[in-house]
Amino acid sequence: MVSKETSASEPLLSSVNNALRILGRFTVEEPEKRVTDLAQELGLGKSTVSRLLSTLAEDGYVQKDPESQKFRLGLRILTLNSVVVSNLEVNREARPFLKNLVKETSEAAHIALLEENDVVYVEQIECPHPVRILSYVGRRNPIHCTSSGKVLLAFQKEERIKDLLNSKLVKYTSNTITDPILLLNQLKEIKSKEFCMSVNEYLDGVISFSAPIRNYHGKVIAAVSLVGPLSRITGSAIATCSNKIIRAAKDISQSLGYMR
Repeated sequence: MVSKETSASEPLLSSVNNALRILGRFTVEEPEKRVTDLAQELGLGKSTVSRLLSTLAEDGYVQKDPESQKFRLGLRILTLNSVVVSNLEVNREARPFLKNLVKETSEAAHIALLEENDVVYVEQIECPHPVRILSYVGRRNPIHCTSSGKVLLAFQKEERIKDLLNSKLVKYTSNTITDPILLLNQLKEIKSKEFCMSVNEYLDGVISFSAPIRNYHGKVIAAVSLVGPLSRITGSAIATCSNKIIRAAKDISQSLGYMR
């Protein structure tokens, strides 16, 4: 028998879930949304979406452009983001090493964490070049075709790896590995070398390098990566970036208390 308290809480939980789903639909690529857009994307009624947006707007989580009638994320989200990022220990410890990486290689450096089937960038130091690879704090990329994603996946439990390999692996470029056996073999090699280089796997013309960051228990908790265009990273620069990223990962891990 369902209690009255449980029955009463179900609509509230549903509303909270839908409100969070709405917030999750705003991205850098699509920063503004109409009520009808959100309703179609989420499979919800326009009245439900409108009501939830009004509630979110009251607390500053979204704001409405009076001219376009589109909604965008509000400044309250920026406050939450600052709280999260500033309290990530790996970010604090990694920043000086990321700055040094960018100084020595002139390429963009990142810290990435694993979340579900995505890798999420939580820290970034941009490179000085005017043409930059599309990346930013909060961006989500697939695990199976990015250097940081594969580094993080390689150190997951066997069951976690099998779950991903059994899912649909999207082919983004001609170099994207979608064969589960080939990908599993590559993950074993990455785990052994504690390093991954990805070329044209997620975006054509892009090369990235990544290595694992460990905490004081020795557990891999994040990945550090360098990303740049193939037109610029060639020849000896590939070896330089590879060595620099491996060294940075070890230095960051040591700053977090890891002793090999």
